[in-house]
Amino acid sequence: MDSAMPMPRLRVPKKARRRRRRNQVRARVPMATLRQVLLSSRWLSLGLLSLAIYAMSLIGLEERFYLTAIPVEGVISVPATEVVQASNLAGAHVFAADPGAAAQQIMDNVPGIISATVTLGWPNQVLINVTEDSPIAIWVEGSNQFWVTRNGRLIPARSESLGLLMIQSEVEAVADAGPGETAQTAEENGDELIVEATNPHTRFVPRDVLAGALELKRLRPNIDRLFYRPSSGLSYQDGRGWRVFFGTGTDMTQKLVVYETIVEELLAQGLTPEYVSVSNQAKPYYLAQ
Repeated sequence: MDSAMPMPRLRVPKKARRRRRRNQVRARVPMATLRQVLLSSRWLSLGLLSLAIYAMSLIGLEERFYLTAIPVEGVISVPATEVVQASNLAGAHVFAADPGAAAQQIMDNVPGIISATVTLGWPNQVLINVTEDSPIAIWVEGSNQFWVTRNGRLIPARSESLGLLMIQSEVEAVADAGPGETAQTAEENGDELIVEATNPHTRFVPRDVLAGALELKRLRPNIDRLFYRPSSGLSYQDGRGWRVFFGTGTDMTQKLVVYETIVEELLAQGLTPEYVSVSNQAKPYYLAQ
């Protein structure tokens, strides 16, 4: 009968145990130190900074964060390309775009735009919405036409007459005025002016001229063209063959009454006027034959 022999009990020698503990301690110390260094606030800040720089570089180089397609709403006669160009947004990075400044640049640099809003969206969405100032008359200087806005400002005409009243200038504008010369300065120099100006880039039809023209149009809807001279104001060609001068201002109702009275008396006498002036309704005058 076989009998099992007991296995001897194995023991690690004391020197080996001490050597193993010593090696474990040596291995633990560098790891603890390394973790302490890596988890320190200074290294964490440096890591976050590096991550932020990397993210900004990535965003700065990514094409989809640049404004390339810029739709414009609200334009009627002003070209959308002119609005986009004035905004300085084309090709700009979405983080560098300033919607408020862009809207102000549009209003300052695009004639006929009275309000503008710019809306930005992520990652490269932008929308420009503008409101145009509707013209109420057309100002003609030689071969040039300008729209007259409600506040009397002159802006380049962008389309046909649109059935508006035309005011034809019969004098030449002061072309040699210096860049800082205003209407008042030129007037003092003895030059006749067509429009008032507050700076060399913005011109306005005098208020009394525009008001008088609109009132004449309201009282005589068949009038489609008026003429203007600084010395005699507004006039139009009567269909019966003579010119009548009305001056300026909003007292056109009374001036028309005086004018028709004069013409009636002249025709009754068999006279045909060459011109009639009621610019000063208290002292009207005429030339007849």
